[in-house]
Amino acid sequence: MPRIKLTRELAATLKYVLLLAAPVIMSPTVTLAQVIPGTGTLVNTDDFEAEDWGFNLNWPKSSKEEDEQMRYPLGYATNGKWGEGPKRGIPDTIKTVETPAGGLPGSKRALYLRSRDTGIPGRPGFKQCQDDFVLTAKPMSIGYNPNYTVRVFLPDWDQWEQRNGVSLGIRAGLQGPQQKEKEVSLGRRLFRGRRTETVTEMEPFYPGFFLQFIPQNDPRNQDGKPYAMMLIRADHNGHEVQGPKITQTGWWTFGMSVSPDGQCHYYAHPGVEEFTAKDHLYSSIPYTIRATHFNTIFFNICSPDNGQTWSTPWIFDDPKVYYVNGASVQQAQR
Repeated sequence: MPRIKLTRELAATLKYVLLLAAPVIMSPTVTLAQVIPGTGTLVNTDDFEAEDWGFNLNWPKSSKEEDEQMRYPLGYATNGKWGEGPKRGIPDTIKTVETPAGGLPGSKRALYLRSRDTGIPGRPGFKQCQDDFVLTAKPMSIGYNPNYTVRVFLPDWDQWEQRNGVSLGIRAGLQGPQQKEKEVSLGRRLFRGRRTETVTEMEPFYPGFFLQFIPQNDPRNQDGKPYAMMLIRADHNGHEVQGPKITQTGWWTFGMSVSPDGQCHYYAHPGVEEFTAKDHLYSSIPYTIRATHFNTIFFNICSPDNGQTWSTPWIFDDPKVYYVNGASVQQAQR
């Protein structure tokens, strides 16, 4: 049998083949050309290594989702790479810390986020709320196969907020066309009234990952050991899909890619190594909206918003957004 020389072009092409060997969780559709996160040209990133890295908080934070209040000026990172989300506001604590052991080779600093008052400033709502930490990314067409990776440090279980609930979100901001029923005026004197017609509008949506903590004393915890459940948002109906059970703390790598057909592809594994095909978890068209544009990535820090309880402390490193230039998969490289 003749030998096949594994050139760079061939290796890049092989990354795009159908991932038959990858585990897929209830995937309704699988694309023939999905991109492994971490592929292509790096377009947005932050390594948090600068000694003068800082964030201007500009209190009080926004809380449009809760009370329609966007409190300008919004907070922003001094390097211009991160901003406050006007919908929910920013985490209460934003700083860089020494990179925990086992992180990316050469990394000395990483991002630390933690929150207590995740709802309306000064008015505890006594329900789970969340803050947003948003990357100031450059929007791009889905035709460029946008994808991202980020390393996340999961602390020891005794450092997690000890409640059964979502603690962290890792998400992308997308948009795509969606059909809606709207009432319109007939606009006639003799036939005043309204009618319903179908219109197509560009709809923002936010697929990604959530980590839900299951404490030791939870009735559903069979062996009495705490763990986290990975939830993937979302299937074609908008429902969350149960992903792997997480029993290992420390560093994890999360990532997503979006293919030109509008599908989202979810990847994760323990450790900080780059992704391979075997790390593929799920593919879907969330909410049955085929994405046309990729806007950014962001993190949700969740708490019960009771004025007392602090969230789990979260550490992130080297979030990276990539694109693949043009339609030729042979040109895609890490």
